[in-house]
Amino acid sequence: MSSQSLAAHATNAAVTAAAATVEIVDAEPHHMPAVQAIYSHYVLHDLCSFEEEVPSVGQMQSRLADTLRHGLPYLVALKNDEVAGYAYAGAYRARSAYRHTVEDSIYVAQGMHGHGIGKALLAEVIRRCTDSGFTQMVAVVGNSANAGSQRLHESLGFAHVGVLRNVGFKFGQWVDTVLMQRPLR
Repeated sequence: MSSQSLAAHATNAAVTAAAATVEIVDAEPHHMPAVQAIYSHYVLHDLCSFEEEVPSVGQMQSRLADTLRHGLPYLVALKNDEVAGYAYAGAYRARSAYRHTVEDSIYVAQGMHGHGIGKALLAEVIRRCTDSGFTQMVAVVGNSANAGSQRLHESLGFAHVGVLRNVGFKFGQWVDTVLMQRPLR
């Protein structure tokens, strides 16, 4: 085995080991303060979310309840009993013709990137949506420069299907969204 192959194998083993210590569970109301803390960083400092004001913990609990009321998954990743990330699926669009398609969202706590947490979360969201009979999953990646999210989605079978140019305006600049799609059946 070449030194590059050994290094790649060691890196893959490290990511697998890190991901193995993460537990993916259904989100519950008591997780929402940690979820809100993770999300607030992205709202205040990143272009991946187009939200401009941090929602309250109560608003995050309402979002959780709404997701669950529609029978969709809302998950948290626990690492050492702390919320290290979260992911959920929502309706892609409200009109009934879109009822077989869902959109995913994933956020990982600062300092926890590169440990397989996002991949474990997204894989479980995909599995649950597939098991629930949905046929397509769409990712709307905020900020076309968000290479990490695009790589994560590609690693789980998503394909790039388009870019919507300058559809958001945040932090004094126009921002794109990247559309990605994955069949679930």
